[in-house]
Amino acid sequence: MKRLLVTANILAAFVVISWGAHRYVAPPVAILLFQDQYKELMFQCDHVMREHFIAKQMVLAKATEATVRNLDAAEIGLTACHGYEKLRKKMISWGLSENDLASIGLEAIEERATDIRKFVEIHEIRY
Repeated sequence: MKRLLVTANILAAFVVISWGAHRYVAPPVAILLFQDQYKELMFQCDHVMREHFIAKQMVLAKATEATVRNLDAAEIGLTACHGYEKLRKKMISWGLSENDLASIGLEAIEERATDIRKFVEIHEIRY
């Protein structure tokens, strides 16, 4: 009986320590490990999505061989978003929330936006 109680206590301690590590240790570690890569992939994905939107608008305005070819290239470029999405999901599995990821994204924008015009250009979709 005493041996069973010791085993149960060890198991309970293991569960509590594991939960605590996942809850309180993993998110800061994920930020340290993946934050810079996340910022870069976020910008790459944002850029190709903007390029795709513009290319699609150009085809809608005037479908020529050049605009269709440009749209095809932009669609291939969207594969850059795959790495971003994979990393995003990985960071969530490490315990980060959508708000944590949004904060990292805002930090990336602030780091790259040297003036208000640059900040607007980053968020602006032009067509």
